Amino acid sequence: MSRPLIVLDVVGLTPSLVGPKTPRLTALASRGDLRPLEAAFPAVTLSGQAGILTGLRPEAHGIVGNGWYWPELGEVLFWRQPHALLQAEDIPTRLRRERPGYRVAKLFFWFNMYAPVDYAVTPRPMYPADGRKIPDIHTHPPALRSQLQNKFGAFPLFRFWGPGADLASTRWIADASIDLIRRERPDLSLVYLPHLDYDFQRFGPKDPRSELALAEVDRIVGEFVDLADTMGAEVLVVSEYGIDPVTTAVHPNRWLRQAGLLQVREELGTERLDPGASAAFAVADHQVAHVYVADPARVAAVAELLRSVPGIEQVLFGGSLRKEGLAHPRSGQIVLVANADAWFTYYYWQDDRLAPDFARTVDIHRKPGYDPAELLFDPELARPKLKVGRRLIGRKLGFRNLLDVIGLDAGVVRGSHGRRPDSPERGPVIIASRPLPGRAAVFPLSAVPGFIADLGS
Repeated sequence: MSRPLIVLDVVGLTPSLVGPKTPRLTALASRGDLRPLEAAFPAVTLSGQAGILTGLRPEAHGIVGNGWYWPELGEVLFWRQPHALLQAEDIPTRLRRERPGYRVAKLFFWFNMYAPVDYAVTPRPMYPADGRKIPDIHTHPPALRSQLQNKFGAFPLFRFWGPGADLASTRWIADASIDLIRRERPDLSLVYLPHLDYDFQRFGPKDPRSELALAEVDRIVGEFVDLADTMGAEVLVVSEYGIDPVTTAVHPNRWLRQAGLLQVREELGTERLDPGASAAFAVADHQVAHVYVADPARVAAVAELLRSVPGIEQVLFGGSLRKEGLAHPRSGQIVLVANADAWFTYYYWQDDRLAPDFARTVDIHRKPGYDPAELLFDPELARPKLKVGRRLIGRKLGFRNLLDVIGLDAGVVRGSHGRRPDSPERGPVIIASRPLPGRAAVFPLSAVPGFIADLGS
């Protein structure tokens, strides 16, 4: 009979953060084990989770970042949820195949929709034709959707991402997950706890507000440990990356446009990136950017151009992409890595007056790249919450409008990730309720799926 296992993905947790300010995490490590975990590359959410659950690199599992360019559509798409995007078998699928009757709950982990699991919960807003965004979740089985939201209220989407992101979203995830695990007692539960992502990016990892967030998520981890103890279950804590302080924003698309390589389309007095018409453009993803070059004969020349851009530490293409495990059709022909104190924006306009309307909003699906400025209100707005309130009232009255409260000054962002950590202590971590196998100072990413299988046996 399998021993239940609860796996917690505590985003942004590093070995250096576990100590006196995290008593529950420290106690878990003391009774079991703690080691730095080998970072996935790119060290971003989707690639990190794919690496943890498959033990493979992007060249094998296909998840080259949080988003990528789809040439058959001529579009950049981010934050896609279907499990079929994974091109390798993950450990939950393997365990269900090998152990008849083995039950898995995937609770806000990525690649959640239509995954071969017994229970699944993930954010899935509704987007009516009138422009509203209504918080909701997608679940399996479908009836779980109403069960959870009737008990815990609507999922607090606007506190899961955006300027209002805070503990409430992680609290909802924890409450719903604990309730489901206690009732259904799955053999393997995968729970995503995003709380550290917010203030660590807004203010930097050393800010007092970030230290408060660390204490808050530690208490939530303690609740799962207490639950596990009552069930006779094991606990495994992992993280996808550490978040380092940054001071500089780099705009690779503006350099490509200045070189005549990036094309835009004028729409209603604003500019939209036209990927299919561009000789080269960048899909920015924290401290990593995929550069898609239409003509293979021009890759070396574009790479040479980008080497001269301040804030870019590495320009990978050809053999260096293969060495990093990124030689996959979804990857750009060139991959950029930022300096340790820098990150990449998706900005391609040269004049803020020509920025597309979505640039000043929280819009993770229209933006052709990741935008951490969505975590902060535009500092130039005197009363941003009042503006939000007025716009929401207008929408309820039937008026179309924009929640344009996000600034275009990328300098407000104070934390980022994506590159390999300069020190294992500042990278991801693995903490287990039992000793970790092997003697490697840094626990190999490739060994995580096997350890999950052993810990839950």
